[in-house]
Amino acid sequence: MPLSRDWAKSSHSTPNGGNCVQARDTGRAVQVRDSKNPDGAVLTFAKAQWAAFTTAVRNGQHNSAGSR
Repeated sequence: MPLSRDWAKSSHSTPNGGNCVQARDTGRAVQVRDSKNPDGAVLTFAKAQWAAFTTAVRNGQHNSAGSR
């Protein structure tokens, strides 16, 4: 998903909730948070780390048992 400075929910999220995350580009890093708890913890990743993670997910390297 292309990121902007505004929080964006994954295109794979459903409108009725579930396991959703939001992400944004701060310019220097990528931040991720739980969409059900926007005032909760925010994880911050270097852009290179985020790119490596999302590439691995797209390649099926981080499939969880619940998503098969």
